[in-house]
Amino acid sequence: MNAVPENEIVSESPKVNFSIKNISIREVIFILGLVFCLTPFASPPIALAVGLVIALTIGHPYLHLNHKATKILLQASVVGLGFGMNLGTVMKVGKEGIMFTIVSIFGTLLLGFIIGKWLKIHKKTSHLIASGTAICGGSAIAAVGPILNANDQEMSVALGTVFILNSIALFIFPVIGHWLHLSQTQFGFWAGIAIHDTSSVVGAAAKYGKVALQTATTVKLTRALWIVPVALLTSFLFKGNSKKISIPYFIFLFILASIVGTYVTPVTEISSYLVKASTVGLTVTLFLIGAGLSKAVLKTVGVKPLVQGVILWTIISVSSLMIIMKLVS
Repeated sequence: MNAVPENEIVSESPKVNFSIKNISIREVIFILGLVFCLTPFASPPIALAVGLVIALTIGHPYLHLNHKATKILLQASVVGLGFGMNLGTVMKVGKEGIMFTIVSIFGTLLLGFIIGKWLKIHKKTSHLIASGTAICGGSAIAAVGPILNANDQEMSVALGTVFILNSIALFIFPVIGHWLHLSQTQFGFWAGIAIHDTSSVVGAAAKYGKVALQTATTVKLTRALWIVPVALLTSFLFKGNSKKISIPYFIFLFILASIVGTYVTPVTEISSYLVKASTVGLTVTLFLIGAGLSKAVLKTVGVKPLVQGVILWTIISVSSLMIIMKLVS
């Protein structure tokens, strides 16, 4: 038997040590947190909390990739959830929620303008916060911001405010829902209207129940379609120079997934697996969103914009809840 030359043994060791030294401790912790979110022990609220702890302690090691990753994962997860939607339920909820959507969106925008003027907040920042509260959080802000020609500071303040309140909603809405003994449908309507981002809407509703998840996702996606008319209204009111409007095309894929999941038999047989995979994707998304909330973003929020966000959010949450409890069974 030929012996292995000594120089070959020595040459292999530095390669191993080199690869290990290139992985920092915070990268290891971040990856472990990410892996945890893929396990059955993780849930959307827990994933968000783990992400926040990482953000406020060691920081996100891949922050430059976070925005694109969360956007792709969120949209893919929402589309995947569409396979678990019955088209009849989707159409029924969309029809029943149309008046809630119209009144709450334009009511929130008007209230945002009034509160912003009262608190003497810059009108662009005020409108961004109102748009994020009225429609779908960060997605609405991202769509309206370029039309307003908003700068990085204004965008950061609005996004920071919405993300903080969005994170709180994910935890407290299911607790309030159970305390008030809301039905699955009632909670779904309430979450879809009063919680900012689609990710937290789905996360809170998934924790509450299957029917709540179907209802909340449909109501929220119906609201998200209003990004286009609100963006056009913003362009008219603020006379923005940008003509580019971000249209949420993934919503149409969600509708297509609902149709396929309802009528195409081979897909309906595996729909539960697709929905489960999408739920895991959502959990990972919330982990990344939490990890992306750096100390710098939290510091840029400021007091007055946060006050505006809290007042708006409280009004829309309480008023929509009162109406839903009376009109929805």
